[in-house]
Amino acid sequence: MNPLIENIYQQLLPQFRLESVDPHNPVEVHYLPEPWQLIGKGNYAAVVLHPDYPEQVVKIYAPGRPGFEEEWEVYKRLGSHPAFSECLYAQESFLVLKRLYGTTLYDCMHFGQRIPPQVIQDIDAALDYASDRGLVPHDIHGRNVMMYQGRGLVVDVSDFLHRDKCLKWNHLKTAYYWLYLPIFYPLGIPVPYSILDFVRKTYRRLAPR
Repeated sequence: MNPLIENIYQQLLPQFRLESVDPHNPVEVHYLPEPWQLIGKGNYAAVVLHPDYPEQVVKIYAPGRPGFEEEWEVYKRLGSHPAFSECLYAQESFLVLKRLYGTTLYDCMHFGQRIPPQVIQDIDAALDYASDRGLVPHDIHGRNVMMYQGRGLVVDVSDFLHRDKCLKWNHLKTAYYWLYLPIFYPLGIPVPYSILDFVRKTYRRLAPR
């Protein structure tokens, strides 16, 4: 057995304590055995890393929350593409994924890190690639896409089997070209998280469903 998979079954899964209290808020991690590290949380799952295997991450779904089978199917359809991760193993509500490095566009705004147009173009091309494979890119926003060495990456594909059209990426691109590129990009202005969170929450209330 692969040493990482063996560690997952023998150490991580028996001790890991994960709970989704509210499906609209990030999961709560009550206990994570050492030396595993928590590197991300979503509304249904958490992403952890073992330092001995830095090129892979493990995404574990909270008990009672859906999405594992759907995300596995998405990765099978995507195959290998430079803007997406890859699923290396999937079983029993967890996936082992190729690790993606980078900074989310949300955090780039906060740190005043310039986001060049190439990043937006890369993400556009990646979403077209997914569409060509019968997927419907969904829930693409500033926290689900990243920049690494000036190129764009798509982090979260868990909702790509949804059939309803999602306009979040189109709205983000409009804001990028009409507001960010002429104003924020030249100056490299850091934006406080409080303002970014206000914009995010206001968008959620006002955007058409």
